[in-house]
Amino acid sequence: QVQLVESGGGLVQAGGSLTLSCAASGRTFSSYAMGWFRQAPGQERKRIAAISQSTDVTYYDDSVKGRFAISRDNAKNTVNLHMNSLKPEDTAVYYCAASPRSVFGKFDYWGQGTQVTVSS
Repeated sequence: QVQLVESGGGLVQAGGSLTLSCAASGRTFSSYAMGWFRQAPGQERKRIAAISQSTDVTYYDDSVKGRFAISRDNAKNTVNLHMNSLKPEDTAVYYCAASPRSVFGKFDYWGQGTQVTVSS
């Protein structure tokens, strides 16, 4: 099992940047694919970025491709989401998640979420 804690959310102006961090507990962090999801009010939670256990595979939703970048540090048990050129439609609660499968599989473990608000 793995416990996840997100940080780094906040209020930013459109066009700005923000980096979200997720700290994981446990000795087996490197055995999990990691992902970032977001949920805007009235919408379903959506996978926006994911990275494989060995970092050789990454996934990005079309809505963030070219603007967001996911990275992980298996030595530090952390995964980050670097967000650039933020838009008001990026406003959502962002969740870090872990999967023992692939970046395209079901994610079993979730953080509590961190709010990102982009003002126009």
